[in-house]
Amino acid sequence: MQFLYYALFSALIVGADQLTKYLVVANIPLQGEVSFLPGILQLTYVQNDGAAFSSFRGQQWLFALIFLVFTGLLIWEYFKKPLGFVPFERWCIAAIYGGGLANQIDRLRLGYVVDMLETTFMDFPVFNVADCFITCGCVLVMIHLAFFHKDFWKDVPKCS
Repeated sequence: MQFLYYALFSALIVGADQLTKYLVVANIPLQGEVSFLPGILQLTYVQNDGAAFSSFRGQQWLFALIFLVFTGLLIWEYFKKPLGFVPFERWCIAAIYGGGLANQIDRLRLGYVVDMLETTFMDFPVFNVADCFITCGCVLVMIHLAFFHKDFWKDVPKCS
């Protein structure tokens, strides 16, 4: 039953991301800008066919392969060989998956990812809602595993 909650959370992330992308595409011209939080954040419609800083441009097959492998590993880990993640870590993994799925939908449907959030106080790539969930999920799960769930890293004695 818990798996259903994680899947629903991922689906909500996909929905929120796709809605924001739809609104940006419908209301901001390509490369257009709209001030959102002056001096901090603006909305800029960008079509990104790569990853952060436009790395791996045009390598849609690579992103699809990585996502398929990630999906397979998640299913295998959850149903066949649980690794001992606590619920908080599973929520973080669901956030990462939801963000990845949202971006993968763009790549399959459009051939690029719609990005729209641009920081104006520092030089940083334009990103989207899905990227926020991917990044926050990764950071939080790593912090939790490093500082609050140290037992995760201990070797379990093997039965002979």
